[in-house]
Amino acid sequence: MKTSIQTREAPEAIGTYSQAVRAGGTVYVSGQIGLDPATMQMADGIDGQTHRVFRNLAAVAAASGLSLDYAVRMTVYLTDLAHFARVNEIMAQYVREPYPARAAVGVSGLPRGALVEIDAILHAD
Repeated sequence: MKTSIQTREAPEAIGTYSQAVRAGGTVYVSGQIGLDPATMQMADGIDGQTHRVFRNLAAVAAASGLSLDYAVRMTVYLTDLAHFARVNEIMAQYVREPYPARAAVGVSGLPRGALVEIDAILHAD
């Protein structure tokens, strides 16, 4: 059985998907971009967008009753891999050791012209 998770503290889904889905003890958080949920406007620059992405991920995690401390896997999508080091620095402000497993992927484009998108898998026993 699966249940949808929604919160107003993160941007509304802009397609046919849920912000997250819980299946048993696992929560699959959809990719978040740097949209401010209050204005639906994109944050400025890679720093602003990356911070907003992690705040959005944290809000969806909280709506599931968890936090980013439960992240076991993340995928980072970047339109410019030159931003990889900066995203790492910012990520360290939002997750603690043991860090989630992660992949970083260079992509040609993201929704709404975003520079970064990150999805996550959270797991609680």
